[in-house]
Amino acid sequence: MKKLLKTTLFFYLLSISLLSYSEKSEKLNIETSHGNIIIEIYPEKAPITVKNFLNYVDNGFYNGTIFHRIIEGFMIQGGGFEKDMTEKETDAPIKNEADNGLKNIPYTIAMARTSVPDSATSQFFINIANNSFLDYPGQDGAGYCVFGKVTDGIGAIIKIGKLATTTRGGMSDVPIKRVTIKSITKLN
Repeated sequence: MKKLLKTTLFFYLLSISLLSYSEKSEKLNIETSHGNIIIEIYPEKAPITVKNFLNYVDNGFYNGTIFHRIIEGFMIQGGGFEKDMTEKETDAPIKNEADNGLKNIPYTIAMARTSVPDSATSQFFINIANNSFLDYPGQDGAGYCVFGKVTDGIGAIIKIGKLATTTRGGMSDVPIKRVTIKSITKLN
């Protein structure tokens, strides 16, 4: 009887924990020319980053941008360039929140940035591999801020991640076959 009571209590507490965690996330659909990718983002873990990302979503900024950088076995990056490889004008850079405990494991979404830690604007990447070297503090003392994870559409990511790439406009790892982000929309 004690074992049954303990087991029941454990599952009750686990369900409360999972419910409270899921209530603090938001789901979005990244509609691409290669299929949909559903992500879940965590405002409690990365409040500045999530607010920034949702601002771009709400303003339709990502609509018609591309995944402009693909490195097989590493990541796919997008959210900053038009189809013709023209870089879009962005809002001011944000503070790096990579010290939030979230890790750059497969199918997490993180902010792209320059070598300056607090330089992320609109560009993001989806990890295809365990990229623990990008976790805080990383190789540069700052790391790359993970702010969510993929919950559906991994097949689309795998397909995109295997596309052949070239050098275009001085940039390497540009997919030969364009991958358009048609839109990013909130699901809840």
